Amino acid sequence: MASAQKMLLEGVSDAVCFMLGALAGYGLGMMVGIDIFEDGYSGSGMIGILMIGLGGGAGLHIARIWRSHQQAKNKLEEAEVD
Repeated sequence: MASAQKMLLEGVSDAVCFMLGALAGYGLGMMVGIDIFEDGYSGSGMIGILMIGLGGGAGLHIARIWRSHQQAKNKLEEAEVD
């Protein structure tokens, strides 16, 4: 795969998985009654923001694990062809 295509795949997969993880963190917070948009800096609002950050980080980590598995699978397939 060309370098530009590889970098594009990496950037897009990082962004998509980060956003999905952040949305999952937001959704989980809303399910337990945490609203990050309430007035002021309440404790529950700060916990909600933390949940979004942790969800985004987890999504990014999952994207990187997925890419490493894909690279290992591609190398294995190339080795079988040779």
